[in-house]
Amino acid sequence: MSRFEGLKLRKYLPPEEGEAIRSGADGIEVPDKPVIPFIEGDGVGPDITKTMRKVIDKAVSAAYGTKRRLVWWEIFAGEKSYDRFGEWLPQDTLDAVKYFKVAIKGPLTTPVGGGIRSLNVAIRHNLDLYACVRPVRYFAGVPAPLKHPEDIDITVFRENTEDVYAGIEWEAGSPEAQKFISFLDKEMGKTLRPDSGIGVKPISEHATRRLMRMALRHALQTGKKSITIVHKGNIMKFTEGAFRKWCYETAANEFTDVTVTEEEAAMYNRKVPEGKILVKDRIADAMFQQILLRPGEYDILVTPNLNGDYLSDALAAAVGGLGLAPGANMSGEIAFFEATHGTAPKYAGMDKVNPGSLILSAVMMLEHLGWHEAAVLVTRSMEETIGSGIVTYDLARQMEGAKEVSCSGFAEAVCENIAKSAS
Repeated sequence: MSRFEGLKLRKYLPPEEGEAIRSGADGIEVPDKPVIPFIEGDGVGPDITKTMRKVIDKAVSAAYGTKRRLVWWEIFAGEKSYDRFGEWLPQDTLDAVKYFKVAIKGPLTTPVGGGIRSLNVAIRHNLDLYACVRPVRYFAGVPAPLKHPEDIDITVFRENTEDVYAGIEWEAGSPEAQKFISFLDKEMGKTLRPDSGIGVKPISEHATRRLMRMALRHALQTGKKSITIVHKGNIMKFTEGAFRKWCYETAANEFTDVTVTEEEAAMYNRKVPEGKILVKDRIADAMFQQILLRPGEYDILVTPNLNGDYLSDALAAAVGGLGLAPGANMSGEIAFFEATHGTAPKYAGMDKVNPGSLILSAVMMLEHLGWHEAAVLVTRSMEETIGSGIVTYDLARQMEGAKEVSCSGFAEAVCENIAKSAS
């Protein structure tokens, strides 16, 4: 009988060592040797995953000695899974992530043909990972288009399961689209051009409230001072307008003692009382201007799916690009960390690309586990490495006097700085 009681796998074996993370009354309960399922990813995925593991293992060892260790366990999705099992996303992979609660993955390709529109979307929907969490900050020395990129320290909480990304759409001219257009005309009095493609944009109270709840709890845990609801409710009044309303209601009804709105802050001469989180909202197009002109006024953004997709990538670009942009897809039970960039197949196997996104996603994972000492070691060592001009090709070509290193070479430099910081 497997010591991982209740874990039923059909295509591959359970890990040979380690313990499972479990849900507790106050969050997750993390053993000293937790099993961490990982997916290498496609394209450059194997390169950056190997590099990430080396850096994180070094930091954990430097911080805790032999007392703690991550037990890495490979699970499968994408091209490697298809080659082995004839499936892009085996049920075993989903079951493993559900069981062990925390996982990390490299970038996955989008299959051509077949029944899966996007592996990333399929994983999010199957595991109900309703929040895409993207912290964005600046690393000194990285070329960036803003005059003061150091002002950006913003975390985006993007709703992950609804909006136009829900996948409810029909091709122009299809029987389904024609039926929908006819229904709108005859039953609802709305006329559409007959050659229209159709997409449905659901935004629910349930999904909105749980996202806002997670963002508010994050603000309390991290000491963030403000949350901004980003929407186009001025135009889409019953979807994004409702998103805005439900977010405000969640703050007012469930976090009454710790939140204040901009209107309420006006009573205090626009100074937020000590210990309170300022809850405000901005129209999405205005928010794009704000991240360029006044980013220092924003700590956490809470957004519907499409707005969050645009904004998180725009913020990453403002501090130098996706190469240093971490991310996670989360629910109340599961945290699945990931590289936020694509597979870059032309660089696959070349030991060339920037592993920063996946390394920093693993830093988020360490913070989620409560292993903050190791997380700080990695972040500080990344800052020192980049600040000294030791970078991969994507940054080296933009930095005067930089020393270009390979993907694994960057990891070696970070590990050297971890050793120095820990000594």
